[in-house]
Amino acid sequence: MIPKLLETYGPMLGKAVLVHIFYVAVSVAIGFILGLLLGVLLSRIPKWSHVLMPILSVFQTVPGLVFIGLLFLALGMVPATVIIALSIYAMFPVLKNTYTGLVNVEDKYVEAARGCGMSRFQSLMRVELPLAMPTIIAGVRMAAVYTVSWAVLAAMIGLGGLGDFVYQGTASNNNTLILLGAIPAALLAVVIGSLIDLLQKKITPRGMRKGVSK
Repeated sequence: MIPKLLETYGPMLGKAVLVHIFYVAVSVAIGFILGLLLGVLLSRIPKWSHVLMPILSVFQTVPGLVFIGLLFLALGMVPATVIIALSIYAMFPVLKNTYTGLVNVEDKYVEAARGCGMSRFQSLMRVELPLAMPTIIAGVRMAAVYTVSWAVLAAMIGLGGLGDFVYQGTASNNNTLILLGAIPAALLAVVIGSLIDLLQKKITPRGMRKGVSK
């Protein structure tokens, strides 16, 4: 059964997996950069954060299908439509975790950095961001895992990915096609999550690992 399925759908499945990984990798990379920069900015301007964070939380509740549909009307059937939508959604967990991680850095560490003659920028880069990094990486993990599932929506506007199998299977009532799309997507989410967990352990100082693991 399985060899026959691979013979029939193998090339299509391989291409769909590569397209899916491309969407996820590019979107999470862009979302990480945007989320990190905005998180740092909002942590430095508390007045803005009290206004913008609730607005961003509301914006995040907009269904991905609606957002992709609106971008499709504006940009058409191009990969940028999917990448822009996924990047914005991937940005939210990184932004929130970056902001949370930075504002929760204890004042004594910041004061110690200033006492050593560090500028605000040096304190941010050498003290605050390293201490907040486990929280930031946790946001990246959330963004990556969520983006794997959101990328399925690319098939709704004819832009490929594993969603092709899911939607074709749903339309034709073919459970095999649904599983061919759903199982690789689930495995991809597990693999990416595991890799980011390993990265988090590598960059987390030894004294903080016990708390992070909890």
